[in-house]
Amino acid sequence: HSLSPVMHNTGFMARGVDAVYLPFLVRELKDFIAAIEPLGIRGFSITQPHKQTMLKYLTECDSLAAEIGAVNTVVVRRDGSLAGSNTDYVGVIRALEKKMRLRGSRVLIFGAGGAARAAAFAVARSGAAVGICARRETQAKELARAVSGEALPRKALRTERFDAILNATPVGMHPRSEVSPLSAGELHCRIVMDLISRPLRTKLLEIAAKKGMETVSGIEMFVPQGVAQWELWTGKRAPETEMRRAVMGALRAMTEG
Repeated sequence: HSLSPVMHNTGFMARGVDAVYLPFLVRELKDFIAAIEPLGIRGFSITQPHKQTMLKYLTECDSLAAEIGAVNTVVVRRDGSLAGSNTDYVGVIRALEKKMRLRGSRVLIFGAGGAARAAAFAVARSGAAVGICARRETQAKELARAVSGEALPRKALRTERFDAILNATPVGMHPRSEVSPLSAGELHCRIVMDLISRPLRTKLLEIAAKKGMETVSGIEMFVPQGVAQWELWTGKRAPETEMRRAVMGALRAMTEG
């Protein structure tokens, strides 16, 4: 269901780059790593559940991705070594800064996986106070410590107030788009952002909109992080307008279908 192929391949065609972006279903990461050389792979994206595990296969990792503890982008060097980065961080900041001033705000991250880690570091480094709530309490506490934030139990969401709440879990993603990770009674904020990019309007965002809150679709993060990936792989400036148009067109077609 990923929109990454249509986004990146549109970029390649627009810039005349002789490359193709393909989806791989990876159950064992080591099997994919072994296939990089024979398949001639020059770079790749990492999705859950491999964003943290990927670190042990890298020869080089940028300092921010190492601090976050998760990568979503890998460049294959000419000698076959792997260099990792995290562009989810860029996507989160660009999406939120269009809607709010992060410095001095209070932001809740719901989740504690790879995407949640990138989001937590992004908002913390921008000057926000960060709260972490996740099903796995140990992971939530570890991430909260890493960003000098606060781990919150689920029951606290019924009374705690935030400037923004970010869903960084896959709950509500296509094809199970009828569910929401949070209920209306747990949303006490001005802005709700869902890192899920498909569907465009998740159940969570529908609930938030009914409560009169501003909503931010995962597409607002997805496109900037993809643009940053594309530029890392090619060394060229990405055709962002064309890439965004292709993604939105694909989403509309899927919705109508």
